[in-house]
Amino acid sequence: MAVWLVLAVLVGAILVIEYTDRRAKSGAVEADARMLLPVPVDQLGAIDVADAGRLHRFERDAQGGWFYHGVHTGAESRHTHVADPALAARIEGAFAAFGRTRIERQFALDGDGAAYGVATPEILVLVYRPNQAQPLAQYAVGHVAPDTASRYVMRVGSRVVTTIPNYQIENLLALTRAANSSSTVR
Repeated sequence: MAVWLVLAVLVGAILVIEYTDRRAKSGAVEADARMLLPVPVDQLGAIDVADAGRLHRFERDAQGGWFYHGVHTGAESRHTHVADPALAARIEGAFAAFGRTRIERQFALDGDGAAYGVATPEILVLVYRPNQAQPLAQYAVGHVAPDTASRYVMRVGSRVVTTIPNYQIENLLALTRAANSSSTVR
């Protein structure tokens, strides 16, 4: 009888472990509420960074590698669709870091957000799932906070302003400058 009881416990433990592993692999695990992005970066297909009216698009190719799609403005229609291995590694690193962005503080928006720079932001970040035309999330990036280490960010459509480390946004802007200069060299 003891042998059968031990066997039943082992089978039960195996079933529980298999079930939790499958849930984790399927993405059914709850997202961490402290993270800025709603999903891990490896579940994204494209990221747009709009800076002062210039839209920089980064996409994944069929193999999952990142490439710089190019700049899109009304006056500038020339853009690239060619993957650059060196730039792909830099993009991957920058987005891996951005995907780890943690929310520092959150507070309810009072008024239109002009005091935080999110009412008419100069920087927007849009994240997309693979093969989706509509963004999964859009972020209005506002002013640098008085502590100079944080930046105000608001998910578009939300009435909550958050602060994140300012270096995360500076890294994205540095990536757009590097990618844009790399694509104009060709």
